[in-house]
Amino acid sequence: MRERLRPRQDIMAAHQEKKLAEERKHQNMQNDTKTSQGQWGRAWEVDWFSLASILFLLMFAPLIVYYFIMSCDQYQCSLTDPLLDLLTGNKHLSDIWSRTPMLTYRAAAIYSLWVTFQVFLYVSIPDFCHKFLPGYVGGVQEGAVTPAGVVNKYEINGLQAWIISHVLWFANAYCFHFFSPTIIFDNWIPLLWCANILGYVVSTFAIIKGYFFPTNAKDCKITGNFFYDYMMGIEFNPRIGKWFDFKLFFNGRPGIVAWTLINLSFAAKQQELHGEVTNSMILVNVLQGIYVLDFFWNEAWYLKTIDICHDHFGWYLGWGDCVWLPYLYTLQGLYLVYHPVQLRTDYAMGVLMLGLLGYYIFRMTNHQKDLFRRTNGNCRIWGKKPEYIECSYMSVDGTKYYSKLMTSGFWGWARHFNYTGDLMGSLAYCLACGFEHLLPYFYIIYMTILLTHRCIRDEHRCSSKYGKDWKCYTAVVRYRLLPGVF
Repeated sequence: MRERLRPRQDIMAAHQEKKLAEERKHQNMQNDTKTSQGQWGRAWEVDWFSLASILFLLMFAPLIVYYFIMSCDQYQCSLTDPLLDLLTGNKHLSDIWSRTPMLTYRAAAIYSLWVTFQVFLYVSIPDFCHKFLPGYVGGVQEGAVTPAGVVNKYEINGLQAWIISHVLWFANAYCFHFFSPTIIFDNWIPLLWCANILGYVVSTFAIIKGYFFPTNAKDCKITGNFFYDYMMGIEFNPRIGKWFDFKLFFNGRPGIVAWTLINLSFAAKQQELHGEVTNSMILVNVLQGIYVLDFFWNEAWYLKTIDICHDHFGWYLGWGDCVWLPYLYTLQGLYLVYHPVQLRTDYAMGVLMLGLLGYYIFRMTNHQKDLFRRTNGNCRIWGKKPEYIECSYMSVDGTKYYSKLMTSGFWGWARHFNYTGDLMGSLAYCLACGFEHLLPYFYIIYMTILLTHRCIRDEHRCSSKYGKDWKCYTAVVRYRLLPGVF
């Protein structure tokens, strides 16, 4: 049970009936930064289904990544041919493994230099972009209140790190020529082993740190089940020193900074092999580049999302950000190296419009919610004062808080319409690759499962938090993702 966040809240709680108006105003300003510890992040106890799911992911997620990358390297991105070869006896596992590139000193040096460089950019160069980019929020920012009542400060400099990394990349490609732009593709599988090593080292360090020297012991959760704690994490915000925050660094760097560089390397390899960069490869680079830039432009806003506000740091984030994200989120670009697709102009424009529309919905939906929060509802959404349902909930210390759930704008269409825009963009990435193979469509399948599960998880938490007020809200906004359908 967490302590009260501020001493003066004891006084407010004791005189709650007398000072209801003042308390309501104060609490509305903090409506999304306080919640009970029981509703934070992950579970205290583990049921058999959760344990089985976690064991499955721990065993098979690394194999899934390897299978996809190997399929491109040895089977021209066919997902069925490897299985057919094994089932018919044409090949054995040892045959496939023997053709797989192993870890090399060159790959280890490249990856070590990359991660070290990103750590340097993260901890050593304070943000300067916010000083000259209008509307950009960078520099030192506060995160949400943790279950233990801690407000962590973060150095928001991801956009700066992205710009510096890409300026150096293009400077090398066009001026210095220290290495080939295809360097990432040329070492793609050896780099996979490096990413796995870092992912497991970080995850193992995180659980040891959580057990023996946590940053804040009151923000730790230990179920007693090693596999669950290893997967989902013990510490809420593990840190080294004042500024190196594990969650913020590994969520954004090195994987997402590298995302656009990986795509550029794939484009360079397509140019080298086929003598041109196809419009499909350009589409993938542009649409995914917009998503990455949006992430870093809104990095301060990201501090209030589920990854930072609710998830603990374990293998799920540590290994996932090092391996799953950079290797499976870039499958479209990898596929187009092996299968260069030149799209008809009208089809390419349709894909571009779908991607841009999805991004617009994603960004504007989040903007509406952020504006509503920052102004406590004193704003205009689509030219009108927003409508909302006022809710109340109790924290574990017995204090009553108030919150507002908006029912205007995109949030009146569906309860998670930002996810709908995200899925539209994800589908556009896949459609850019044509229809010859299933592999490029893994991303939209995965994102649909992930975001649907996240919808259900979020709503379970909100139902527990708001009770009957949540039922009133869902009666007004009836659909989760697709108005009229789901």
